[in-house]
Formats: sequence, C-alpha cells, structure tokens
Amino acid sequence: MGDLNSPLSCRRVAYLGPAGTFTEEALLSWPGLDFEASIPFPTVEEAILAVQDNLADKAVVPIENSLEGSVNATLDCLAFEADVFIQAEKVCQVRHCLLARRGRKLEEITRVVSHPQAAAQCRRHLMQLLPGVGQEAAYSTSEAARRVADSEEPLAALGSALAAELYDLEIIYRGMEDHPENRTRFILLGKEKVPPTGRDKTSLVCFIHQDRPGMLLQILQEFAYRYINLTKIESRPMKKTLGEYCFFIDCEGHEEDEVVASAIKCLRCKLPEVKLLGSYPVYREEEALG
Repeated sequence: MGDLNSPLSCRRVAYLGPAGTFTEEALLSWPGLDFEASIPFPTVEEAILAVQDNLADKAVVPIENSLEGSVNATLDCLAFEADVFIQAEKVCQVRHCLLARRGRKLEEITRVVSHPQAAAQCRRHLMQLLPGVGQEAAYSTSEAARRVADSEEPLAALGSALAAELYDLEIIYRGMEDHPENRTRFILLGKEKVPPTGRDKTSLVCFIHQDRPGMLLQILQEFAYRYINLTKIESRPMKKTLGEYCFFIDCEGHEEDEVVASAIKCLRCKLPEVKLLGSYPVYREEEALG
C-alpha cells in the first residue's frame, strides 16, 4: 500500500463486477493506482454511488467505447445522481472472446448471454458464427460468463480471457469484436478534485431547462472566444420532459486554468446549472507503457 495522500492511492476501489470484467482488467492494470481491496458491484450505478455512500474510496467504470459511443448509464449517474469527480482516465483495447462450458461446440449454442454493449461491438461476428441464435442481456460480461458456467443449457457468453479463467470456461473464438481497434475509455472517480498537471481535460454538464433558439451556440461561443478546444460534446435527455436535454462537454485544460475558469463562470451566468464532473490528466498510452 502506497501513500494514502497520493491522488491514486486509496483503501477500497469499487468497479463494475463481478470478477473478470473488462473493468476489472482496467483496474488491475491502471498505472500508478494503489489500493488495498477491490469491490465488485453488479451495475455501473452501484459502483459509482458506492463512492458517494462511503462504501468505497474510488470507483472505476467504463464511460465510452470507440464502436458504440458513450456508456449512457455512466453519463446519467454522473449527471443526475452522483456527487463525485473524475480523477483520471484510461483507454484500453477490448478483445472479446466467445466463452462456453468445456466440451461445448459452436453448433450446439442456442443462446448468447452478453452485456448489450459487448453484443453491439460483436454484432457482425455473432451473425456470421451464430446466425439466428438469440441473445440474453446481462449487467456485465463477467455476469454473462458466470451464468453460462452455472447453466446446463448450451449457452455461450461474450467476455474476457480473464473471465474464462475465473469461471473455468473454454474460449471457442477469440477476437469477436467487429473492429480490431475496439477501445474503451474508463474513468477513475473519487470525492476529491485533483490538481492540474499541465496536460489536462475538463468534463462538465450544461443543463438547459428551457430550450430556445441559439442556446447551444451560446454555450459553444464561450469556448470558441477563448480558443479552448472541445474534445467531445454530446446531448442526453433530462429524464423529465420529452425534448429537454443537457449537454456533456469535454474540453482541453483544467478548471483552475484562467481561460477554462472564465468559460465556466460565464456559462453559469447563462444557464440554470453547470455541473463540473472533474478536471484530470489526459491519458497518454505511450506514458502508461513506460
């Protein structure tokens, strides 16, 4: 156990479980992350809220995939339920495997159990290998693997090689993802903000309770005037009235940077609410590799 005062040190880390998920793989390989215990939770929301409820000090959850886009459960929980901050990010290549009980043949499979995001990332291969075979949703790829391991039915699961090892399953097919560059961005969450490093990004949510012409333009102008580069912008429904949306924005820079702080201040004058999700170091794969 390292220095508990370090931003990446803690006692307990929550993650999307059960054991063997791609989230656990990201957690175990996170550069500089030091912890005493990892705690699996069955859903993204429960993992995030574990930090808020003091059941864990930090949490690791997926937020975006290169094939299927944002993980909506993560965005919605951060925007509407949790009061936590993004402290770091990590991008991992995701290699899906088709898993089954030992001795089971591909032609015997009658149903594939999977997290919906994983199934979407493997859509073409599933159609080619298992045409006409139905799918069953699971909260995580590891839960899917566990269901297959516990069932006498001829099921298969989409999951990681780690899940195959943990649940004593056989890998029928490797590389199920439709695109070899399939990558997922994971975030590390905690209750504290992290200081600037000089190579940061800031994530925030802009709430618009009453839509009117030019509202999005007014938001974007605050960044454009200050030459702040946006790396992501996405709308999500407000969960109340049809047609009401909020905007998730990622921009370059830290909230303590003068230009970013000025943009956020002006947005808060224009909008009913601006929620800061965190300012944190930009993930650089070459640095993570050493």
